[in-house]
Amino acid sequence: MSGCLPRNRFFSVLLLFLPVTVLGQYREYSELYDSDTVASVKEQVGYLSSAALEGREAGSEGEQAAAEYITGVFESYGLDILSGKDGDLFGIRKENGDTLTSRNVVAVVPGYDREMKDKYIVIGARMDNLGSGIISIDGESVNRIFYGANGNASGLAMMMQLAGMLSTNRVLLKRTVIFVAFGASEWENAGSWYFLNRSFKYVEDIDAMVNLDMLGTGSRGFYAYTASNPDLNNILSAVGGTLQPVIPDIVSMEPVRSDHRSFYQKEIPSVFFTTGMYPEYNTEKDVASIVEYDWMERIREYLYNFCLSLVNGPKPDFEVTAEKKRQEWNDSDVYAYGDCDVPPTFLGSSDPTVFLKKWVYVYLKYPREAVENGIQGKVLVNFVIDEKGKVGNVRVARGVDPLLDAEAVKVVSASPDWKPARRMGKKVKSAVSMYIEFRLKRNR
Repeated sequence: MSGCLPRNRFFSVLLLFLPVTVLGQYREYSELYDSDTVASVKEQVGYLSSAALEGREAGSEGEQAAAEYITGVFESYGLDILSGKDGDLFGIRKENGDTLTSRNVVAVVPGYDREMKDKYIVIGARMDNLGSGIISIDGESVNRIFYGANGNASGLAMMMQLAGMLSTNRVLLKRTVIFVAFGASEWENAGSWYFLNRSFKYVEDIDAMVNLDMLGTGSRGFYAYTASNPDLNNILSAVGGTLQPVIPDIVSMEPVRSDHRSFYQKEIPSVFFTTGMYPEYNTEKDVASIVEYDWMERIREYLYNFCLSLVNGPKPDFEVTAEKKRQEWNDSDVYAYGDCDVPPTFLGSSDPTVFLKKWVYVYLKYPREAVENGIQGKVLVNFVIDEKGKVGNVRVARGVDPLLDAEAVKVVSASPDWKPARRMGKKVKSAVSMYIEFRLKRNR
């Protein structure tokens, strides 16, 4: 392709003017001990957040250069490029009547399984950032670049790292994996909307989506948001139960708006991985030096194992929409957990796992007959928390055995009062779904 990247041209010129001794001293001492992964991630984040790209504003030359760079990396990892030399172009009509031209970069690693290779898992990351601008400081005009190292060069680098790992191990992939760098995400997620509504023809065959956004500050936390999707939470818990260098906290509150929302609108199960908000967010201080590359290496290992489980496992169901949930409960006043401005809380926490840990698993009694017959599994229970915080309408959405199902309903029905949800400042009824696990201990 136009494969000689701008970064390579820059360094070829640099070599003409700097003596070898200076170049040798330019590399930091600590970099001599970087692992191959850390060195690779540093290179990718460093280029994508360099001054040459001027903040990768949607429609800019910097965004185009980022797209060319990502395309080149995908090609070097052996992926098939679906978006062409210039990316998958799309236009956005601006308020002044002009058209902003942005692009997605799309690549694919095919699956091997005859029955599942025509089903897709999308792994995506936003490509653009705020760009640059002139601001006045003490009466002087100063150009400021919003480099976007953590937001979102870190997510793009993580996506490229996963692309390399999954491409190398493609013989393990049952489903086909599609990688997308979304352009113009700062414009109401325009790139992901375009991908789903205009570009990709097989949206109905997308089984799940993984969104990677702001993954460079792992020491402050590592989070997974699924909009309380039980099946995705189940996969997260299963992978977390194995030996991993780091495990994400499953959160019920959305850390920040990002491209997973476009997939939710298509009722595609989606998980959003992030290390969360950080002080340099959307400022000119979001530079490569704030990124914690050792943490990114650990997160990369976890994400690879999670993606393998998702690619090869059963199709996750989508959490039903608010309207469908209201129809299911035959009550137009019931709102889905994620549709509440303030979700219901149990013992002061809006995290549903607190209810499991501090109530359900404390008072759950494993039926003796189920123990004797070796019956175990996960019961999916739906229930409603009314305006007074009382639990009702408890029912089994996905059962295992009548013995386990009945015990799950019994312990949830006996729940103490919650603090009710609110919408527009008013207390409302809210619907909650969660898995209750019955697991037998093995005798050693």
